[in-house]
Amino acid sequence: MLVLVAAVSAVHAQDGRLLVAQKGDRSMAIVNPAAGSVVASLPEDGVTGHEVAASPDGKMAIVPIYGDSGVGKPGTDGQNIVVFDIAAKKKVGDIEFDHGVRPHDPVFGPKDGLLYVTTELDKTVTIIDPKTWKIIGTIPTGAAESHMLAISHDGRRGYTANVGPGTVSVLDMQARKVLKVISVSGNTQRIAISTDDKWVFTADQTQPRIAVIDTATNTVAKWVPMEGIGYGGAATLDGRWFLMTLPDQNKVAVVDLKTMTVSRTVGVGKYPQAIVVRPDGKTAYVSCMHSDQVAEIDLAKWTTRMIATGKQTDGLAWAGR
Repeated sequence: MLVLVAAVSAVHAQDGRLLVAQKGDRSMAIVNPAAGSVVASLPEDGVTGHEVAASPDGKMAIVPIYGDSGVGKPGTDGQNIVVFDIAAKKKVGDIEFDHGVRPHDPVFGPKDGLLYVTTELDKTVTIIDPKTWKIIGTIPTGAAESHMLAISHDGRRGYTANVGPGTVSVLDMQARKVLKVISVSGNTQRIAISTDDKWVFTADQTQPRIAVIDTATNTVAKWVPMEGIGYGGAATLDGRWFLMTLPDQNKVAVVDLKTMTVSRTVGVGKYPQAIVVRPDGKTAYVSCMHSDQVAEIDLAKWTTRMIATGKQTDGLAWAGR
């Protein structure tokens, strides 16, 4: 249920705001990338959120409160999701669970507009109606540690990266059931999908390579070698490139999707984590946790600009056009 603590602002979110999970500050930053500055830092009431999503209309920010541990490790078990009004720059409520679930990755369905959040301890993806902020269902993942979620652009399929098991679950989003659990490696992290929905990507944590899953057969069809262990990734909107962070290298690998090989690397800040591509397709943003920055990458020139964004910068989202 949603516990409202303030009225939602009627003011529209300003165009072009980057949302940043400030994990070390236990807050969420609203960043004006044009000015290269933090507009506001909104506290999460003394708890920690790792990921963030913006509502499709750009008005609201969603931050699941995971807890104080790593995946599969002992620690607190988060059981709420914080809702922020971006334009008003304030928290407006919590979506609460009745037990600890370690909610983590929030994704809005591209067709139905529903909010899907990985609820790791329940081995599910929880479905929330953003009109009422009520939980309306779940989808089983068939695996433990379902940490991250990607949804196909047609809204029909979901894919979770199951960290400890080293697998990927394929979900039927409409029937709300698991279709297949794909074995990838001894351990895997993060997940992303190509613009044309043909490929799903996840980073092998046991070897420096990307697993490329063919969504037609739901099998690992290709491996892309890299110079280091990968982590978060995102496809460019033109369908040409796939970007993946290399935390220990302080770089982003740029994969040519025509050849499925790394064509170049781009230097960024320390320990890069997540990547989000702007809706105009011209720029990508990379969170750099150990330098407390976001790297802004020009996708035409492959040049970077660094923006100070707060302690232990982690999950990213784009709000507005």
